[in-house]
Amino acid sequence: MRILVNAESADDYLKAILRLSGPEDSRVTSNALAQHLGVRAASVTGMVKKLAAHRPALVRYERHHGVRLTRAGKMRALEVLRHHRLLERFLHDYLNYNWDEVHEEAERLEHFISERLEDRIAAKLSDPETDPHGHLIPERGGAIREREETLLSQWACGMAAVVSSVFHREPAHLREMERLGLRPGVTIVVEAGARNASLWLRIGEGASAQRVSRQLADEICVVPDGNVTVTR
Repeated sequence: MRILVNAESADDYLKAILRLSGPEDSRVTSNALAQHLGVRAASVTGMVKKLAAHRPALVRYERHHGVRLTRAGKMRALEVLRHHRLLERFLHDYLNYNWDEVHEEAERLEHFISERLEDRIAAKLSDPETDPHGHLIPERGGAIREREETLLSQWACGMAAVVSSVFHREPAHLREMERLGLRPGVTIVVEAGARNASLWLRIGEGASAQRVSRQLADEICVVPDGNVTVTR
């Protein structure tokens, strides 16, 4: 797909709108986009107008009512997201990058790989379902499975769960998760916790309880035990 505005910036905006709109494809406000991307609201307005004027239009924008992806915009966002997550998996599995390093590298490369290279990476990885952080990788045609996840900080005490995915924007937090053994596919049980306080978790089978900060627990998603597929 040809994009007449700056391709990297356009891709970043489309990905951000995809993420913030959620599975319901809700409208995204300019303020929410500005906060997510770390830019001024005026910059957001200028860019979404350009994306709306693109042919085909990549977004629908109404002043004071926010922005929503068009079909073309959503397909491009999913394509770039697929590039990103495949690159993260490739960097992690074949080039021995740590999982706290892959996001920034993939951000740089995701805009530029060809569809031929994308296909070769996917084949080399045997078409993985998830990236190293547990996030689902869109299929070649743009389809992506839905998965109901719950923040670890909101999981009920005494119930077993499996870590399904983790947020990846804070490398230091990823390193702490690594130290604790909190990776996608690991079974956990919340032993104790209180509102705004640390949690005590049993991580893995036969493990003793460990303290996990509420801040860290807010960056980890879980599903009921047995409901997650994780690419190793």
